[in-house]
Amino acid sequence: MHDVLLGRTSTVALPDVIVVVVDAENLERNLFFVSQVLELGRPTVLALNRIDRLEGAGIRIDIPELIGELGVTVVPVVAARGQGVDHLRRVISLAPTLPRPAALLGPRPHDGSPSDDAESRYAWASGVIARTVVHTKRDARTSSDRVDAIVLHRVWGPLIFLAVMALVFQAMFTWARPLMDGLQSLFNAIGALVAYALPAGDLRSLIVNGVIAGVGSVVVFLPQITILFLLIGLLEDTGYMARAAFIMDRFMRPLGLHGRSFIPLVSGYACAVPAIMATRTIKEPKERLATILVVPLMSCSARLPVYTLLIGAFVPAITVFHFASLQGITLLAMYVLGTVGAFVMATVFRRTLLRSPTRALILELPPYSMPRPRVLVLTAWQRVRIFLRRAGTVIFAVSIVLWALASYPRSNAPTSDARLAHSALGRVGHAIAPAVRPLGYDWKIGVSIISSFAAREVFVSTMATIYRVDDATRSAAGTQRTLAARLRVERDATGAPTYTTLVAVGLMAFYVFALMCTSTVAVTIRECGGGWAGARLAAVQFTYMLMLAYAVAFVVYRGGLALGLGGGT
Repeated sequence: MHDVLLGRTSTVALPDVIVVVVDAENLERNLFFVSQVLELGRPTVLALNRIDRLEGAGIRIDIPELIGELGVTVVPVVAARGQGVDHLRRVISLAPTLPRPAALLGPRPHDGSPSDDAESRYAWASGVIARTVVHTKRDARTSSDRVDAIVLHRVWGPLIFLAVMALVFQAMFTWARPLMDGLQSLFNAIGALVAYALPAGDLRSLIVNGVIAGVGSVVVFLPQITILFLLIGLLEDTGYMARAAFIMDRFMRPLGLHGRSFIPLVSGYACAVPAIMATRTIKEPKERLATILVVPLMSCSARLPVYTLLIGAFVPAITVFHFASLQGITLLAMYVLGTVGAFVMATVFRRTLLRSPTRALILELPPYSMPRPRVLVLTAWQRVRIFLRRAGTVIFAVSIVLWALASYPRSNAPTSDARLAHSALGRVGHAIAPAVRPLGYDWKIGVSIISSFAAREVFVSTMATIYRVDDATRSAAGTQRTLAARLRVERDATGAPTYTTLVAVGLMAFYVFALMCTSTVAVTIRECGGGWAGARLAAVQFTYMLMLAYAVAFVVYRGGLALGLGGGT
């Protein structure tokens, strides 16, 4: 942005006018940035947003006086309601005639220190506020200040944060279940309808066993992903996410990071791609690189189908502590495991390859506000649309390929398992089986892991394709088994359960740490400078995560066996 404003880019023209949007209720903090923009000497318009909140906060701004102080046009607006936006557009259209701001802070030597520069800017901002803002209430504290006294408390703040995150993950599992069951029933009905309408053969098998089973097995998790995006958006729009960064700064600083790294990390719960791009706000290069390298350890929405499938199949839906479900607690444990892993690896990187001083955190805390439902829904929909697009492209294509590999070459073996073992997919799976057998996985899980390098959620669609969740897997009662039910009844050659709770926990731990996302690798290369330098860092990221995933899954499985936890489902 800085290069664009200075006209240093060849791809973007120098803007005719700069529009700076500031929070009217927190004008003094915003004036620091305003002073930097005005020094560029470009025609500038100051949009004074949330002007409607001033009366309740006991604040009155003398706008004509503020215009005189800044030397630019000031337009009061309430962006959420559209109030003043038309006036702002008209002012922008007059860009050629707008005044250019004069130097506000006066000449300064090129060798003043950064702290001196910041001090002079804050002193200037304080003077502007003293001459243009009047507080009509005796108690100058705002309602946000009063809430922050509790939310940012040294003891209560972290506890409240943990409670909020626990509530988020509990809600994801509890609220989404009825909607997920409804979607599962819908795809079952569609599969049955197609199977009834088409004659037996490859076409019916492709559509039912490949497309519907593969894509449908992932899309059924859409309610959980939507709830996750809505709740994260709610925390962002209310202003709590910035407080979470402030709270976590105290815990992250000994690790070599500060609170500003926490926002990209939390964004990683939704998707690692925009989270890595969000690290651009981190000024210290080595600190930014360390954050990029560990962001994919935060459990993104693509892991959610894997977690939900395994938890639903092997973790009983019982209530613990009188209010929480064991399934919800298990899901939270996976997210906590990834978060702790990210902090540990950040410490390793910051104390070895990426050693540098940790900067102090300077963070603006926006006032608490009620989120606009329309904005919240639109933001969540934009993220959900990315998930659906991937389900309709990557997962769709992979499902077709996997169906073909699982169906050919044909075999005259008497059982479906034997025919699958002789297919191209079965042969690949048996070839890689020795590598995953120490983790307690059979060749089918091995193949699913390999296929999920395209995208993590492909693991579920691969398992659905392998197990053919269709007419061939109907129960004795004639109802169609879900993939989770199919995994529970699977037996090996000795009659023992193929998948146990221990195997499921180890597999979830593997996916906590493994980097199975080509999009994340691509954005890491780009954000780390591109070319060989970016590719090298992406290779480091992929390799250390894969090694960590294998090691943790091995410890979980072998440790569980040593403790006698290997039997049963």
